[in-house]
Amino acid sequence: MRLPRRAFLHLAAGIVVLPAVSRIARAQAYPSRPARIIVPFAPGGPTDVFGRLMAQRLSDRAGKQFFVENIAGAGGNIGTGRAAKAAADGSTIIVVANTYVVNPALFNKVPYDPIKDFEPITCAVTAPMVLAVHPSLPANTVQDLFALAKADPGKYSYASGGVGSPGHLAGAQIRSSHGVDLVHVPFGSAGLAIGSAIGGHTPISIVAPAPTVPQVQEGKLRALAVLGAARLQTLPNVPTMAEAGYPDVLGENWFGVLVPAGTPKEIVALLHREIVEMMMLPDMKERIAALGFSTVGNTPAQFGQQIAFEIEKWGKVIRAANIKSE
Repeated sequence: MRLPRRAFLHLAAGIVVLPAVSRIARAQAYPSRPARIIVPFAPGGPTDVFGRLMAQRLSDRAGKQFFVENIAGAGGNIGTGRAAKAAADGSTIIVVANTYVVNPALFNKVPYDPIKDFEPITCAVTAPMVLAVHPSLPANTVQDLFALAKADPGKYSYASGGVGSPGHLAGAQIRSSHGVDLVHVPFGSAGLAIGSAIGGHTPISIVAPAPTVPQVQEGKLRALAVLGAARLQTLPNVPTMAEAGYPDVLGENWFGVLVPAGTPKEIVALLHREIVEMMMLPDMKERIAALGFSTVGNTPAQFGQQIAFEIEKWGKVIRAANIKSE
């Protein structure tokens, strides 16, 4: 069943009435009570900022309350496990990062099944990692860097935002696929990782665009490649890894939206439509770009396929590199 384009049932323009057979109609209106958006990380980070932007816009569009609840801990596992056990009626939504597909291999046990416990809504936004080096390093291309590292195995280190982060796993890919012996140095945040690279303590960084791009633009770091499918608008002269000759090396941070498995299909369709439409608004795209992300907004089916693919892909990388959570 296709819902009207003005999806949420009560809008300023009036009331949209659905057929009596609709499960949403039987619930009178969606959401029939305040809906929580679980962010499985501490307040203040990019996932939290995105979750709050989404909550505000959904509240405005629905005329009902959507609110963020931060349930942090264990790399997102605690909040995700809590969401997996929530009622499947649309009253609980969760915003996840790509740790969702990494943690099942990174941890001995996680309190959720990433395939069975949730219904995908959309991969909302994405940001490719940026491979950058300190200006003192004699490497102007990815090939230069790899040749330098191969000449002195184990001499050069790279900073990432933490164990199991996209930057860490991209470095592990480089090591296993291309025989480049780089030493990983994890930090508690992308900002700390970039600070170490700027100081030359770890002369290489594989970190998200937001903290990297300003340092590149100021000449404090030299960007060699973007680890995504397309170049960044903020670094138009920096090639992708595919353009540099290494199409298999990818590393992206993304945020996606899920609901507990069994949530009515009407609610899944409604949430998908509303979230994608709100992300296409000019001011939302601007605010998302300010976080260093680009809008995706794929379909539930596409996001489900993405989740399955990445679970298998990163599981292989993690097992091959024998990476374990700290």
